[in-house]
Amino acid sequence: MGETTTVTLAGGVQMPRVGLGTWQLRGRQAYDSIRYALDAGYRHIDTATMYGNEAEVGRAVRDSGLPRSEVFITTKLPSERAGRARQTLEASLAALGVDAVDLWLIHWPTGARDLVPTWEALLTARDDGLARSVGVSNFSLDQIDQITAATGQAPEVNQVPWSPFEHNPSVLDQHRQRGVVLEGYSPLKRSDLRSPVLASIAQAHGVTPAQVVLRWHLQHDIVVIPKSARPERIDENFQLFGFELTDGEMSTIDGLSHG
Repeated sequence: MGETTTVTLAGGVQMPRVGLGTWQLRGRQAYDSIRYALDAGYRHIDTATMYGNEAEVGRAVRDSGLPRSEVFITTKLPSERAGRARQTLEASLAALGVDAVDLWLIHWPTGARDLVPTWEALLTARDDGLARSVGVSNFSLDQIDQITAATGQAPEVNQVPWSPFEHNPSVLDQHRQRGVVLEGYSPLKRSDLRSPVLASIAQAHGVTPAQVVLRWHLQHDIVVIPKSARPERIDENFQLFGFELTDGEMSTIDGLSHG
């Protein structure tokens, strides 16, 4: 279809629209899943300090034989480490075995007093070349506005839970107006994949309900990071560019949030 597989962040960095989530993947399972995903075509791996698998992510990327520049790596700062942001990022880089991450996020909002100083620490890390882009996760629009007003720089990404069943067009639009890319996590876990609506649309395209959910995210310009440790699911979750939902189907899926 000639469809672009990346989105351009505000700072110019290209972020793949589909990534592999790695929450709860540890040890050998984490390494094997990431290696398989990279072999299957994924070029975006999402981890976090609190996941305890950064070393496995780094090793899998190295062992894949892919150039470092071809794999987009995200990690996240735990909010309780707000006062030790730089040290935490340096530890992440050491565990990953890389000079810089492609995206560094504040994993959860800190306390009100630390909110702006923590964001300033991320901006400094980006300026110093330790992160190519920076953003937040689980932030409200008010919190985004607060750190933007204080620093003059909005987060490039807000990673939040998202699915057709909690779709909020206004929130999505508000992020767009601020130049913030919305990235959805737990897209399948938070969806009722047995929904007759999803089943009917999936059947019409010869795909699975899960693929419909993920494709719906992409057509709303939401970056999506489904997680799986099963090779067949990892494959399936990446096969999203060979079909397109109609406007009517998109509207019908949007309507699931009202049920």
